[in-house]
Amino acid sequence: MTDVPTIASLLRARVADGHPGFVFEGSTISWGDVAIESARRAALIRSTCAWPLEADDGVSSSNRDSGTSQFHIGVLLENCPEYLFWAGGAAFAGAAIVGINPTRRGEELARDVRHTDCSLIVTDSTQASVFEGLDLGSIPIILIDSSDYIRALADLADAKIPSAEDDPPASATLFLLFTSGSTSAPKAVVCSTGRMAGAGIRASAFYGVDRNEVCYCSMPMFHGNALMACWAPALAQGATVVIRRKFSASGWLADVREYGVTYFTYVGRTIAYILAQPPSHLDRDHRLRLGFGTEASALDRQRFAERFGCDLVESYGSSESVISIMHSPDAPPGALGIPRDPSADVIVADPATGNECPRAEFDEHGGLINGHLAIGELVNRTGGGAFEGYYANADATSGRLRNGWYWSGDLAYRDADGWFYFAGRDADWLRVDSENFAAAPVEAILSRFHGVVMVAVYPVPDPRTGDQVMAAIEMSEGADFDAEEFGRFLGEQRDLGTKWAPKFLRIVSSMPLTANNKVHKPPLRADRWQTDDPIFIRHGRDLTYALMSSTDVSALADEFAHYGRNELI
Repeated sequence: MTDVPTIASLLRARVADGHPGFVFEGSTISWGDVAIESARRAALIRSTCAWPLEADDGVSSSNRDSGTSQFHIGVLLENCPEYLFWAGGAAFAGAAIVGINPTRRGEELARDVRHTDCSLIVTDSTQASVFEGLDLGSIPIILIDSSDYIRALADLADAKIPSAEDDPPASATLFLLFTSGSTSAPKAVVCSTGRMAGAGIRASAFYGVDRNEVCYCSMPMFHGNALMACWAPALAQGATVVIRRKFSASGWLADVREYGVTYFTYVGRTIAYILAQPPSHLDRDHRLRLGFGTEASALDRQRFAERFGCDLVESYGSSESVISIMHSPDAPPGALGIPRDPSADVIVADPATGNECPRAEFDEHGGLINGHLAIGELVNRTGGGAFEGYYANADATSGRLRNGWYWSGDLAYRDADGWFYFAGRDADWLRVDSENFAAAPVEAILSRFHGVVMVAVYPVPDPRTGDQVMAAIEMSEGADFDAEEFGRFLGEQRDLGTKWAPKFLRIVSSMPLTANNKVHKPPLRADRWQTDDPIFIRHGRDLTYALMSSTDVSALADEFAHYGRNELI
C-alpha cells in the first residue's frame, strides 16, 4: 500500500461511482462498472497460469517463461473499453501493459514483442493474423471476441476489487509505451503506475478537466497522449471519456456534436486533417471548450480557433515526461512557448560541445538569420526528472542522460526573450551549400501555401556535396497543385532562407504517418525522386518548377556519376 496516488487507487475511488465513465459505440459504462471490469481482468491476470489456454477457440498455449519477474501483457487493439479494462486490471494486479503499435508488421513487430518480454498478448480476431508465422516464443494470444474469453470473464463475475493493502507500489511499471520510431527503431518508455496517476491529476488541474467534462479519445491508446492527457485526467476526476476506435477527420465534428464533447486531445497532423474537411454551418454548433496536443502549426491553431471557436493548448512533450513546454497567448508567432516548470533548467545546446547555443536572431521579416549557430538540441540540465528509462535498453537510456543532463533528441532554438521554437528531430538537419539548417522552419513556411494539408521537408543527396532540399506536399481534397503559383508564393515569403527553397517537390496523395499521426520521413528519404508520385524540379536559382522528366532523371544520374557519388542514389 502507498500514500502516493496510483492508477489502482484512482480506480478504487470510482467503485461506487455511477457517473458515466466510458461511452463507446452507443453504450455507456459507469465508472463503478469500469472499476469492476478492471478487477475481473486483474483476477484473470492472476489466474492466467491456471487458466486452460489449451482451448482451441481464440487462445493458444505457452509455457509463459518470459524472462522477467513482472507479467507483461502486449495489447494490440483499436481504442475500446477492453483496452482500458486491461490497463486497470494490470494496475490492480501489478502487471504491465505493452502498447503494441498496430502499424508494425513482420520481424519488426516480433522484435517489439520479444524485446518487451511479453508473457501474453491480448488482441481480437480482426488483428490476430499479424502474428501468424512470427517467432514469438509461443506466447499465448487471447482474443477478446472469442467464446473462451467471454466464458472466462463470466466465471469471474464475482471478482472483488483488490484491497489497498494489495496494491503494487507507485514505482511499479504499468505501461511500456513505444516511441513513434519516426527516426529510429522504437524504444519502450517505462511508465510507472504512480507517474501515470500523477500525470492525470496534474493534467486535470492544468486543463480544467472536472467531473462534468466530456473527453474525446480518438488518439491511439498505445501512445502517451491518449493515456496521460485524456484517460488519466478523466479517471482522476470521474469525467466521461468518449472512445473512438481510431481518429476520423470526417467523423470528428459529428462525434463532438453527438456526444457533447467539451475537451479533446490531438497529436501530429490531426488538426491539419480536421481543417481539410469542407466547412459547415455546424462548425460552431458544439460544446467544445478546449483541445490539447502537440505539433499543430501556429497557422493551423489560428485557423482552428477562427473556424470552430475553440482554443487549442499546444505543448511540447514526450512519453519520457522530462521537458514540457507550454504555448501561451503572448508567445511570438511560431514559438513553442516556455517550460511549464520554471525551476527546470532547459536550454538549447550544441550536441558536439555541450555549450549553450547563441540566441536566435531574426531579420525584419521574421526570418531566422543565424540558424546554423542558434539551432541545437533541446536539453534539460536539471536532469532526467520523471524519466524512468527505456525498457531493456541501457544504451538508449544513457544516451538520453549524458553528463547528468537529459538530451531530448529534438532540435530547437531560443530567442532573446527566452521563447523556444521547435526545429525538428535530430535527423532533420540539412546542409546545403555549406549552410546548416533544420527542416521545421521550412515546413512552417511551405504550409502557408493555399490548399496544403501538410508538408514534410527532408534532405536528399546533392550530386556534388551535402544535401538538396526536398519537400513532400499533401494537398486538400479537391485542390490541385499549381507549380507556377507555388513559385510565385515562395518569392513572396520574406522569411524564406536563401538556401531553403526546395529543389524537388513531391506531391503525395497521402502523407506517410506513424500510428500517432506524425509524419514518417524515412520512406520519403529512401524514395527520393524515384517514385510514381508527381515530382517537380527547380533548375537553377529561379523559383520555377517543372515536372521532372526522364531526361532530368538521366541527367541527374550522370551528374552523380561524374562526381563519384553513385552510391548515394
